[in-house]
Amino acid sequence: MDRKLRNRIVLFLLLAGVVAFGLVALSGRQPVARISAASPARQNIVSSLVSNGKVEPITPYVMRAQLDTFVEKIHVMEGQAVKRGQELLELNVKDAQAQLAEAKGKLLRAREDLRAAKAGGRSDDAARVTGDLAKAQAERDRLQRNHEALERLLGQQAATKDDLAANDLALTKAQAEVTRLSAAKEEFTRGVKLDAGRAELQVQQEESEVAALEEKVRGGRIVAAVDGTLYSLPVRTGDYVKTGDLLAEMADLSKVRVRAFIDEPDLGGLEPNLPVKITWDALPSKSWTGLTEIIPKQVVQRGTRSVGELLCTVNNEKLELLPNINVNVRINSKERMNVLAVPRGAVEADAGKRFVFVVKESQLGVGKSTLEKREIRVGIADATSYEVVGGLQEGEIVALPSDVDLRDGMAVQVVNQGTGNGRGS
Repeated sequence: MDRKLRNRIVLFLLLAGVVAFGLVALSGRQPVARISAASPARQNIVSSLVSNGKVEPITPYVMRAQLDTFVEKIHVMEGQAVKRGQELLELNVKDAQAQLAEAKGKLLRAREDLRAAKAGGRSDDAARVTGDLAKAQAERDRLQRNHEALERLLGQQAATKDDLAANDLALTKAQAEVTRLSAAKEEFTRGVKLDAGRAELQVQQEESEVAALEEKVRGGRIVAAVDGTLYSLPVRTGDYVKTGDLLAEMADLSKVRVRAFIDEPDLGGLEPNLPVKITWDALPSKSWTGLTEIIPKQVVQRGTRSVGELLCTVNNEKLELLPNINVNVRINSKERMNVLAVPRGAVEADAGKRFVFVVKESQLGVGKSTLEKREIRVGIADATSYEVVGGLQEGEIVALPSDVDLRDGMAVQVVNQGTGNGRGS
């Protein structure tokens, strides 16, 4: 084989190798990913918390039975508007009235005993004790005078020693009787003082009993405490109720309180006087407004959720929101006007930081670009957008989520581009 032919063969083999290498390289190359993208745009962002809640009256008035008895009459209906002092229902208090009459009689007798005790005892007993002692003292004094007279007569031999001895024996007995009756009077006086204490205690006990029974009798007539709506009336005529049983609930419902259940991670954005919007599934075309009032001071378990209970005051002038209904709560916690915003879907989190993939032009060909992973700083967010505080400028383009995993330096082709709200153009 001559040299020229051999050189041609080698050159041909080299060219074939180059072509084969190129084909292999081309066959192993990944296709360019087709993605959607968006440009950050300026817009207004309102950061909202959405949760559920329950309607409550702000100042409920709860009426309960004060005795075990039957419901005699009902004068109103549940849901009715009532005026202060209006009679709502009556309970049977005949037994309580009979007990009250008996208790008042006992109280009169106890007061009479107290009056007598304070006056020194009953007059007839006091007079008897005093009179007996006075008679005994008079008899003793008479015998003492006789003793002195008999001693003089004995010296004149006008009386005998037997006369003197008989008088002295009677004097001794009279002195003993005076001593006995003096002790009896002292005992009577001490007894009167003790009786006064006991009588005063008895009067207090009877007065308490009378007051309690009078309250029960008054409790048989249930009246409205304020102008408002009777929103709960669980009893019916003829029902038997026990002490403490619920009879009725009412309140002024022109303003109500909504107890909103806010998930623990969202509690940091709460503060008083934030705007609140309430909706109710039963009246989907209506909404009610109010303000946050009392911020949660603790977290409680509610089913599988860990929540704080936020109290909101809500206008209810047409009385459409009813106590204990379940409602939807939207709280507008923060608002930013005309700020740079980027779609929420374009923002990813990594190690507590936020980043986006910025689309950069490249030299791969017409319509081909590469991705740059870039950290950004964000502010508040709403349902669709994040406020961009730093790291991204107007006019730049960010990649939106797609079926492929986005990577730093990845080659892409933008097939759909929108604005900061994520809508395609």
